[in-house]
Amino acid sequence: MTFKRVTESNMDDVGCFSSEMGRTRGFCLVAPDFLIQSLRDISEFFVSRRLGDKMEEKNMQCDSVVDDNFEEVCPEKVIKFKPPLYKQRYQFVRDLVGRHEPKKVADLGCGDTELLRLLKIYPCIQLLVGVDIDEEKLQSNGHHLSPFLGEFVKPRDLDLTVTLYHGSVVERDSRLLGFDLITCIELALQVANRYNYSVEFTGVGKPPAGAEHVGFCTQIGVFWRNSGGAPGPCVSQQHDQHVYKAVYTVSYPSLQQERVLKFELVSEVLLQVERLRLWHLRTLREQKRGAGTVPKEPSVAPSLMLDLFTEAEKARIENSPKPFCEGSRFFVPLQRLLAYPRLHRLPVDEERMRSLLADSVCLSSDGSAVKVDLRNTWDWEPDDY
Repeated sequence: MTFKRVTESNMDDVGCFSSEMGRTRGFCLVAPDFLIQSLRDISEFFVSRRLGDKMEEKNMQCDSVVDDNFEEVCPEKVIKFKPPLYKQRYQFVRDLVGRHEPKKVADLGCGDTELLRLLKIYPCIQLLVGVDIDEEKLQSNGHHLSPFLGEFVKPRDLDLTVTLYHGSVVERDSRLLGFDLITCIELALQVANRYNYSVEFTGVGKPPAGAEHVGFCTQIGVFWRNSGGAPGPCVSQQHDQHVYKAVYTVSYPSLQQERVLKFELVSEVLLQVERLRLWHLRTLREQKRGAGTVPKEPSVAPSLMLDLFTEAEKARIENSPKPFCEGSRFFVPLQRLLAYPRLHRLPVDEERMRSLLADSVCLSSDGSAVKVDLRNTWDWEPDDY
């Protein structure tokens, strides 16, 4: 007889099914108009306790070897999940976030913060909170939630603040009021009734054929808030209760922050103006040599513009005021710049754009266009161009 070694490294992708599956640990999620509970990390529970009980009860004649590192169990009692259960649980939460787009999300019992790291990339989330009883683990994993360099280069559209609190999930802290989505440990059905929710059960980790009656390896309950119900009894009593200790907090750069918006705006304007200036010089050289037809719309030139525009974007650009020259000066109207996709997405109109650019770039006398020298000493003009 062969055996399956169950170790810490593979514990979470091994599942053991039992008719007593419902009595497992879990987590719950609260979203606008619903609360969801999922049963997390059951493998250790079943491998170390339930499976041993079941094997003994049925007088199964199989050898087991136990030492400080592992327990050998019969292969017919071990199910290998692909992807591992923890990944399926994380994906379940990510799917919920994608569908419902919550703004405020908390993970109670966040542990190594892996779920928070997966969720921070969602542009809808503006506040992400983790709570755990292990302060040392929070301190050692907080840096994983810091912004990457690319998140400064290409900032988010909306603010994001990430905070880790040291505390117990059984304690109430008013800073968790008003969240759209919450993960937490072990709610029972009576809690749903107490706070006026109805429940629907689902899960991840399907049982093998013939064992469907035992249910999912990770059970999930989706709790929907009943309409017309009174708020929970404790909500009005905890507005000033700050029980948790803040261990780590960080704010991400976003276009809602004026300094970030200004940096992004100035960078994009200078880049676009330089592209248009170089294209205009090329156009002049072509005209001077009489090389034939000059491209009618320089804004869509792939060699210099580096952008692929949709038909709607092309139409918006073509209908905006065109760049022009006056003597040795090259002008690009602000309305023209705002027509380009990378600038069009920014939360600015022409007036605010003018205000943010005023002390960083040279504007025309009426402030309607960016003004630069048509030619620079570093321009390269090949004789055979």
